[in-house]
Amino acid sequence: MTAAPKLRVGVIFGGRSGEHEVSLRSARSVMSALDQSKYEVIPLGITKSGRWLAGNPMAALSAGPTSTDPAVDSRENQVVMLPPTPGEQQIINAETPQNGFALDVIIPVLHGTYGEDGTVQGLLELANVPYVGAGVVGSAVGMDKAIFKHVMTAHQIPILPWKLIHAQTVTADMARAVQEIEKALSYPVFTKPANLGSSVGIARCETRSQLEAGLLAAAAYDRRIVVEQGIDARELEVAVLGNEFPKASVVGEIRPKREFYDYEAKYITDDSELLIPAPLNEGLTRQVREMAVEAFQAIDCAGLGRVDFLLDRQTSALYINEINTMPGFTNISMYPKLWEASGLPYSELLDELIALALKRHEQRQSVSTDFTGAFQTA
Repeated sequence: MTAAPKLRVGVIFGGRSGEHEVSLRSARSVMSALDQSKYEVIPLGITKSGRWLAGNPMAALSAGPTSTDPAVDSRENQVVMLPPTPGEQQIINAETPQNGFALDVIIPVLHGTYGEDGTVQGLLELANVPYVGAGVVGSAVGMDKAIFKHVMTAHQIPILPWKLIHAQTVTADMARAVQEIEKALSYPVFTKPANLGSSVGIARCETRSQLEAGLLAAAAYDRRIVVEQGIDARELEVAVLGNEFPKASVVGEIRPKREFYDYEAKYITDDSELLIPAPLNEGLTRQVREMAVEAFQAIDCAGLGRVDFLLDRQTSALYINEINTMPGFTNISMYPKLWEASGLPYSELLDELIALALKRHEQRQSVSTDFTGAFQTA
């Protein structure tokens, strides 16, 4: 009996986001964990300027601070493209388009803008390629913290008080921006770019001068800034897996050694205390897991999502903070750790995500795009 052919799995990483380096870390872990007996792994790197590379892109993109747009060594990498049209050869060589290749499924291990926000998902939809994770809408809503909060409010899922400030207001009239925030919220507050994750550009502000600095820092990353009420809270996280009928992992708790769970704590230092499962009573554990699934479904998420919560230490009130539709996949990331604690090891988790991607793609193919019959009369 001949063995079944391996699935050709494209892993996209890098990108134009401020989370480029995070993406490289996640992609290394993903590619090393994919079962080589089942999959032929095809790495696809995107430079910080947006060029797509095939061959050995990880080495080129990891070359250091001079690798903003690395020179392409034709012996190791080729510049490639993904045309927005369905076809047998989805990935084509930029110089010789006839030299292309097909992929069975893509894992877009892209964090932040131009990757996790629905842009690449839209391209993959146009190209008609199966891919892991949320679609255009779920990705966009999950990325945009302001729109996400509006959706949570519409579903009566509790969130903390917040204020939306435009970066243009910050640069043109800082005094007005500060006045609006201080009228709506009390210190401490958190300033965040509306469309970025992994704690990039986020600051905890306890004074007016810190608020001004935090607004300027966030404005460097986005044209819209979310300012959230700060509370004395425990930080809880749940990993969600599935399409129409998702399931939640055990609940985890993060106890940062820093002021909050920032970029370095998530991806570099590994100095935060991770409690899996979180020390919660049965009722609260059930509430957190149910709310995670409810929020996941509210934004039409798919495949995977890490749902983050804040539990007020004083009142025990539970608030949803955000959904990360392509959470970090490094060896210290919470998403795979939570599923491992729930009985699903890393490599099997990737198997499940690929299966979910193929199933969702199959469902989309069954949807009619021809409406001409509706105008025909007997």
